[in-house]
Amino acid sequence: MSNETSSRTHPEAVTVERLIPADPEVIFDLLAHPERHSEFDGSGTVRRSLRSGRKVALGDSFGMSMKWGLPYATRNVVREYEENRLIAWQTLAPSPLDKVFTGRTWRYELEPVDDATLVRETWDTSTERPLTRTLIRKRLGGLTRRNMERTLERIEAAVTR
Repeated sequence: MSNETSSRTHPEAVTVERLIPADPEVIFDLLAHPERHSEFDGSGTVRRSLRSGRKVALGDSFGMSMKWGLPYATRNVVREYEENRLIAWQTLAPSPLDKVFTGRTWRYELEPVDDATLVRETWDTSTERPLTRTLIRKRLGGLTRRNMERTLERIEAAVTR
């Protein structure tokens, strides 16, 4: 079994995937608890969840304390949810930036493969305004891909300890 991370890009999204030797239920549990997101964040920007230890569900909102140069907070809304298979949340910028940046979606798809799980992470910018979408993709696409590859490595480390 290979745990190499692969990636692909299309105009509005970056996707990376990795075969992780763990059950999808274990991986999903990690993803569905925002207070654990700093454990696997490959960008180093996630500080802590502003939500209790409750598992999220479709439509739930959770805040995240972040730092990229300066500290800031985001609001995230769970937009897609299929227990142990799919979870996605849209990250919304704080006001007044929310007038310019309308949010990108982080999606995790889990596909059982023998005794492992293929984890596919997608950074989807299709919900951004056209002008900011292009700017974000051009300025952050490569960096985000590398951070996503690290994220999948960290997910594997977190669920196989």
